[in-house]
Amino acid sequence: MDFLQLAGKTIVVFGLANKKSVACAIGRVLAGAGAKVVHVVRSEQRADTAAKLFPDSPVFCCDVENEDNIVRVRDEIAARIGAPLDGIVHSIAFANYSEGMRPFHATLKRDFLQAMDVSCFSFIAIANHFRELLARQASLVTISISTTRMAAENYGYMAPVKAALESSLCFLAKSFAAFSEARFNAVCPGLLKTSASAGIPNYIDSYLFAEQATLRKRAVQTEEAAHAAAFLLSPRSSGITGQCLVVDAGMGLNYFDAAIVAKAVG
Repeated sequence: MDFLQLAGKTIVVFGLANKKSVACAIGRVLAGAGAKVVHVVRSEQRADTAAKLFPDSPVFCCDVENEDNIVRVRDEIAARIGAPLDGIVHSIAFANYSEGMRPFHATLKRDFLQAMDVSCFSFIAIANHFRELLARQASLVTISISTTRMAAENYGYMAPVKAALESSLCFLAKSFAAFSEARFNAVCPGLLKTSASAGIPNYIDSYLFAEQATLRKRAVQTEEAAHAAAFLLSPRSSGITGQCLVVDAGMGLNYFDAAIVAKAVG
């Protein structure tokens, strides 16, 4: 039984960097469900990687920091793939700590605005420029984090950027409702083992703590986030829009776990 009903659907996935990427995991799940996956990556080097990982998928390049590139790749996809597109995945995040990690109050304006542009506004721009290619009931999914209300020093200013990304969901859903039934949602995973996260200072310590804070004492797997994304992209989630689906194995409700408290006070 094809529960997800994704077979034959065309889904554009922005953001694959390597085999450990969330975008890569989503692409694998979608391809396994019979969807036609189209990858959009940042550079030619990443295009080579995507082509090796997904030899049957078309691959395009787009650095979303320049909005003209989004328009260009839209036209390239329209010419080569056509319409309608049944879904778009936005798995893009970027932070440039140009002068090193600072306390949040000392965040550099240029770094913050660049991160907001690439990590948040790009989702809005992609939705806008691709709107005429989308199926009436298309699903657009972005990737956030399990909570934007936890002030972790080593995550810098990205949580406020992700908060803006999450807030944009309801505004996009509302504005698109004037002419379509397109849905906008986010998958919000707990700490994952990805190449991007490896660049966060002291991430391994945070990751190990997060694993112990889960109810099952096992870290969230990237594939679990991908499965949630596939569900939100599928017709089975047709009644869900403007929402953040947290995938954290219970971490967010287990900070007072007895074993963790014992270690902290012992």
